[in-house]
Amino acid sequence: MVELSAKSPCAGLLPMTIGGVSVAEVDLGRLTAIAPYKGRATEAAEDFKAAHGLAYPAANRTTGKDGGRALWFGRDMILLAGPPCDDRLAQNAALTDQSDAWASVTVTGERAEEVLARLVPIDLRAAHFKRGHTARTLIMHMNGSITRVGADSFLILVFRAMAGTLVHDLKQAMEAVAARG
Repeated sequence: MVELSAKSPCAGLLPMTIGGVSVAEVDLGRLTAIAPYKGRATEAAEDFKAAHGLAYPAANRTTGKDGGRALWFGRDMILLAGPPCDDRLAQNAALTDQSDAWASVTVTGERAEEVLARLVPIDLRAAHFKRGHTARTLIMHMNGSITRVGADSFLILVFRAMAGTLVHDLKQAMEAVAARG
């Protein structure tokens, strides 16, 4: 009988460092999409705060930190990364476990903004995209999420099936930036 074993989306592909920029896969823990039912956004936000001690993030923002972070994840939706979602939230919101659906990596380094500028059609410079800012956007030709988690650190999520493509695109951009000196 064949024995199956679980693999992370970027298994064997990461970590990698080129020109002072590093990419590493990160385990965010449980990922739960939370989408308030129509007309119940206020109640869902209150339930979320009471259950998890985190403010419900505004559009294009995050709350919390590693181990317990809430990311704005699109219109009327957030993504809770870290702890299991409290089932009491189901009274006012649809809860969907998406733990196996996403590949998540961090891009860090002094030139991380330059690398990502080659892949993302939004301005990620610190003056415009501060720590705690997040966006659903294209990453090269993939749909994804990008969040600034530090002065020179970004969290990127893409669909699990696109993990290899993300690593390939990041590597090309990192090599191009490194070649510029």
